[in-house]
Amino acid sequence: MSSRSIFVLVTFVVYKVVGWGPVDPTKGFISQHLNQSNLVIQRHAKKIHSRMGFTNCGFSRQINLTLPPLKPILVRRFVFGSNKSFYNQITLIRLHALMYLRTYIFTVIRGNDYSSGVWQFEAYGYVPDGTSGVCIMQVFGSSPPQATTLMLRVYNGTLSYYRAPVVVPKIYGRWFKLNVVHDVEGRRVEVYIDGVLKYEAASRGRGEAEGTSHYFKCGVYAQNDASYYMESRWKKIRVLKKCQ
Repeated sequence: MSSRSIFVLVTFVVYKVVGWGPVDPTKGFISQHLNQSNLVIQRHAKKIHSRMGFTNCGFSRQINLTLPPLKPILVRRFVFGSNKSFYNQITLIRLHALMYLRTYIFTVIRGNDYSSGVWQFEAYGYVPDGTSGVCIMQVFGSSPPQATTLMLRVYNGTLSYYRAPVVVPKIYGRWFKLNVVHDVEGRRVEVYIDGVLKYEAASRGRGEAEGTSHYFKCGVYAQNDASYYMESRWKKIRVLKKCQ
Protein backbone atom coordinates (compact mmCIF):
# COMPACT_ATOMS: atom_id res chain seq x y z
CA MET A 1 0.00 0.00 0.00
CA SER A 2 2.78 2.35 0.88
CA SER A 3 4.77 1.61 -2.29
CA ARG A 4 1.69 2.22 -4.45
CA SER A 5 1.14 5.63 -2.87
CA ILE A 6 4.72 6.62 -3.57
CA PHE A 7 4.40 5.50 -7.20
CA VAL A 8 1.27 7.59 -7.75
CA LEU A 9 2.90 10.65 -6.20
CA VAL A 10 6.01 10.39 -8.39
CA THR A 11 3.91 9.97 -11.53
CA PHE A 12 1.95 13.11 -10.69
CA VAL A 13 5.06 15.22 -10.12
CA VAL A 14 6.61 14.16 -13.44
CA TYR A 15 3.40 15.04 -15.28
CA LYS A 16 3.31 18.53 -13.76
CA VAL A 17 6.91 19.22 -14.76
CA VAL A 18 6.41 18.05 -18.35
CA GLY A 19 3.30 20.21 -18.53
CA TRP A 20 5.43 23.37 -18.50
CA GLY A 21 5.82 23.40 -22.29
CA PRO A 22 5.44 26.05 -25.00
CA VAL A 23 2.19 28.02 -25.09
CA ASP A 24 0.80 30.75 -27.30
CA PRO A 25 1.27 34.00 -25.32
CA THR A 26 -0.73 35.91 -27.95
CA LYS A 27 -3.97 34.07 -27.23
CA GLY A 28 -6.60 36.66 -26.32
CA PHE A 29 -4.57 39.49 -27.89
CA ILE A 30 -5.30 41.47 -31.05
CA SER A 31 -2.46 42.36 -33.41
CA GLN A 32 -2.16 46.12 -33.93
CA HIS A 33 -1.57 47.87 -37.23
CA LEU A 34 2.09 48.31 -38.18
CA ASN A 35 3.73 49.59 -41.31
CA GLN A 36 7.09 51.02 -42.31
CA SER A 37 6.34 54.40 -40.71
CA ASN A 38 5.88 52.78 -37.29
CA LEU A 39 9.48 51.53 -37.17
CA VAL A 40 11.64 54.55 -36.36
CA ILE A 41 15.40 54.02 -36.43
CA GLN A 42 16.68 55.87 -33.37
CA ARG A 43 20.38 56.63 -33.64
CA HIS A 44 22.61 58.34 -31.11
CA ALA A 45 21.04 61.59 -29.96
CA LYS A 46 24.21 63.53 -29.28
CA LYS A 47 27.26 64.61 -31.22
CA ILE A 48 30.46 62.59 -30.98
CA HIS A 49 32.22 64.88 -28.50
CA SER A 50 29.15 64.75 -26.22
CA ARG A 51 29.17 60.95 -26.23
CA MET A 52 32.88 60.40 -25.63
CA GLY A 53 34.06 59.73 -22.09
CA PHE A 54 37.71 58.92 -22.73
CA THR A 55 40.82 60.74 -21.60
CA ASN A 56 42.98 62.28 -24.33
CA CYS A 57 45.27 59.28 -24.32
CA GLY A 58 42.41 56.82 -24.35
CA PHE A 59 40.59 58.69 -27.09
CA SER A 60 43.60 58.64 -29.39
CA ARG A 61 44.20 54.95 -28.74
CA GLN A 62 40.64 54.05 -29.50
CA ILE A 63 40.58 55.95 -32.78
CA ASN A 64 43.85 54.36 -33.87
CA LEU A 65 42.53 50.87 -33.15
CA THR A 66 39.16 51.22 -34.83
CA LEU A 67 37.55 52.39 -38.03
CA PRO A 68 37.29 56.12 -38.77
CA PRO A 69 34.40 57.63 -36.81
CA LEU A 70 32.70 59.23 -39.81
CA LYS A 71 30.11 56.48 -40.18
CA PRO A 72 30.01 54.61 -36.88
CA ILE A 73 26.60 53.05 -37.42
CA LEU A 74 25.46 50.74 -40.21
CA VAL A 75 21.86 49.74 -40.81
CA ARG A 76 20.86 47.05 -43.26
CA ARG A 77 17.31 46.14 -44.16
CA PHE A 78 16.33 43.18 -46.29
CA VAL A 79 12.76 42.94 -47.51
CA PHE A 80 11.68 39.73 -49.24
CA GLY A 81 8.40 38.72 -50.83
CA SER A 82 5.36 40.67 -51.85
CA ASN A 83 2.95 39.74 -49.07
CA LYS A 84 0.56 42.51 -48.17
CA SER A 85 0.99 41.80 -44.49
CA PHE A 86 3.68 43.96 -42.92
CA TYR A 87 4.29 41.16 -40.42
CA ASN A 88 5.51 38.89 -43.24
CA GLN A 89 6.99 41.52 -45.52
CA ILE A 90 9.60 42.97 -43.20
CA THR A 91 11.77 39.91 -42.95
CA LEU A 92 14.92 41.16 -41.33
CA ILE A 93 16.12 44.28 -39.59
CA ARG A 94 19.79 44.15 -38.69
CA LEU A 95 21.17 46.71 -36.26
CA HIS A 96 24.73 47.10 -35.15
CA ALA A 97 27.01 49.76 -33.77
CA LEU A 98 30.60 50.38 -32.75
CA MET A 99 31.00 50.66 -29.00
CA TYR A 100 33.97 53.05 -29.15
CA LEU A 101 31.54 55.90 -29.77
CA ARG A 102 29.45 54.83 -26.76
CA THR A 103 26.40 54.81 -28.96
CA TYR A 104 23.15 53.00 -29.58
CA ILE A 105 20.74 52.23 -32.37
CA PHE A 106 17.19 51.10 -31.75
CA THR A 107 14.10 50.38 -33.76
CA VAL A 108 11.48 52.37 -31.85
CA ILE A 109 7.95 51.14 -32.45
CA ARG A 110 5.73 54.22 -32.39
CA GLY A 111 2.09 54.77 -33.21
CA ASN A 112 1.01 52.24 -30.59
CA ASP A 113 2.11 54.09 -27.45
CA TYR A 114 0.01 53.13 -24.44
CA SER A 115 -0.62 54.12 -20.82
CA SER A 116 -3.18 51.49 -19.81
CA GLY A 117 -4.22 47.95 -20.62
CA VAL A 118 -2.19 44.82 -21.36
CA TRP A 119 0.19 45.03 -24.31
CA GLN A 120 2.61 42.65 -25.93
CA PHE A 121 5.74 42.78 -28.08
CA GLU A 122 6.50 39.80 -30.32
CA ALA A 123 9.46 39.28 -32.63
CA TYR A 124 12.17 36.86 -33.64
CA GLY A 125 15.61 37.97 -32.46
CA TYR A 126 19.19 36.93 -33.09
CA VAL A 127 22.33 37.96 -31.20
CA PRO A 128 25.70 36.97 -32.73
CA ASP A 129 28.62 35.71 -30.71
CA GLY A 130 30.69 38.54 -29.18
CA THR A 131 27.91 41.06 -28.55
CA SER A 132 27.93 41.70 -24.80
CA GLY A 133 27.02 44.35 -22.25
CA VAL A 134 24.12 45.50 -24.39
CA CYS A 135 20.37 46.00 -24.06
CA ILE A 136 18.56 44.39 -27.00
CA MET A 137 14.94 45.08 -26.05
CA GLN A 138 13.12 47.38 -23.68
CA VAL A 139 9.71 48.60 -22.61
CA PHE A 140 10.31 52.33 -22.45
CA GLY A 141 8.59 54.57 -19.93
CA SER A 142 8.48 54.57 -16.14
CA SER A 143 8.45 56.95 -13.22
CA PRO A 144 11.70 58.71 -12.22
CA PRO A 145 14.38 57.78 -11.52
CA GLN A 146 13.63 54.77 -13.74
CA ALA A 147 13.42 55.34 -17.50
CA THR A 148 12.29 51.85 -18.46
CA THR A 149 9.77 49.32 -17.25
CA LEU A 150 11.77 46.38 -18.62
CA MET A 151 15.20 45.80 -20.15
CA LEU A 152 16.55 42.61 -21.66
CA ARG A 153 20.34 42.60 -21.78
CA VAL A 154 23.00 40.26 -23.10
CA TYR A 155 26.17 39.55 -21.13
CA ASN A 156 28.58 36.98 -22.60
CA GLY A 157 25.82 35.01 -24.26
CA THR A 158 23.40 35.18 -21.33
CA LEU A 159 20.06 36.95 -21.68
CA SER A 160 19.16 38.75 -18.46
CA TYR A 161 16.43 40.92 -16.98
CA TYR A 162 18.49 44.08 -16.50
CA ARG A 163 21.76 42.78 -15.01
CA ALA A 164 20.08 39.89 -13.16
CA PRO A 165 18.38 37.46 -12.94
CA VAL A 166 19.23 35.28 -15.93
CA VAL A 167 16.35 34.65 -18.35
CA VAL A 168 18.17 32.35 -20.81
CA PRO A 169 21.73 31.10 -20.17
CA LYS A 170 22.71 30.62 -23.85
CA ILE A 171 21.31 33.01 -26.44
CA TYR A 172 24.14 33.43 -28.97
CA GLY A 173 23.93 32.29 -32.56
CA ARG A 174 20.32 31.20 -32.88
CA TRP A 175 16.97 32.69 -33.74
CA PHE A 176 14.61 32.87 -30.78
CA LYS A 177 11.01 33.98 -30.52
CA LEU A 178 10.53 36.70 -27.94
CA ASN A 179 7.22 37.71 -26.37
CA VAL A 180 7.11 40.42 -23.71
CA VAL A 181 3.78 41.10 -21.99
CA HIS A 182 3.23 44.31 -20.02
CA ASP A 183 0.20 44.63 -17.75
CA VAL A 184 0.09 48.34 -16.92
CA GLU A 185 -2.55 48.36 -14.18
CA GLY A 186 -1.29 45.06 -12.78
CA ARG A 187 2.27 46.39 -12.89
CA ARG A 188 3.55 43.05 -14.16
CA VAL A 189 5.84 41.98 -16.98
CA GLU A 190 6.28 38.51 -18.49
CA VAL A 191 9.05 37.28 -20.77
CA TYR A 192 8.51 34.29 -23.04
CA ILE A 193 11.25 32.63 -25.09
CA ASP A 194 10.06 30.25 -27.80
CA GLY A 195 6.64 30.13 -26.16
CA VAL A 196 7.93 29.22 -22.69
CA LEU A 197 7.44 31.63 -19.77
CA LYS A 198 10.97 32.35 -18.58
CA TYR A 199 10.47 35.29 -16.26
CA GLU A 200 7.67 37.15 -14.49
CA ALA A 201 8.11 40.11 -12.19
CA ALA A 202 6.72 43.42 -11.01
CA SER A 203 7.46 46.21 -13.46
CA ARG A 204 9.93 48.89 -12.40
CA GLY A 205 8.83 52.35 -11.35
CA ARG A 206 5.72 53.56 -9.57
CA GLY A 207 3.99 55.54 -12.31
CA GLU A 208 2.59 52.85 -14.60
CA ALA A 209 -0.97 53.32 -13.40
CA GLU A 210 -0.73 57.12 -13.45
CA GLY A 211 -0.74 57.77 -17.20
CA THR A 212 2.92 57.10 -17.98
CA SER A 213 3.34 56.51 -21.71
CA HIS A 214 5.07 53.33 -22.86
CA TYR A 215 6.36 51.91 -26.13
CA PHE A 216 8.64 49.11 -27.28
CA LYS A 217 12.22 49.24 -28.55
CA CYS A 218 14.59 46.63 -29.96
CA GLY A 219 18.16 46.93 -31.19
CA VAL A 220 21.45 47.56 -29.38
CA TYR A 221 22.13 49.98 -26.55
CA ALA A 222 25.48 49.93 -24.75
CA GLN A 223 25.36 49.09 -21.03
CA ASN A 224 28.14 48.51 -18.51
CA ASP A 225 31.05 46.32 -19.70
CA ALA A 226 29.92 46.63 -23.32
CA SER A 227 31.73 45.03 -26.24
CA TYR A 228 33.23 47.27 -28.92
CA TYR A 229 30.99 45.79 -31.59
CA MET A 230 27.30 45.16 -30.95
CA GLU A 231 24.67 43.64 -33.17
CA SER A 232 21.16 42.22 -32.99
CA ARG A 233 18.80 41.15 -35.75
CA TRP A 234 15.03 41.24 -35.72
CA LYS A 235 12.21 39.98 -37.92
CA LYS A 236 8.44 39.50 -37.83
CA ILE A 237 7.86 42.27 -35.32
CA ARG A 238 4.34 42.58 -33.92
CA VAL A 239 2.60 44.71 -31.28
CA LEU A 240 -0.54 43.26 -29.71
CA LYS A 241 -3.19 44.43 -27.27
CA LYS A 242 -5.25 42.21 -25.00
CA CYS A 243 -8.97 42.05 -25.69
CA GLN A 244 -11.06 43.82 -23.09
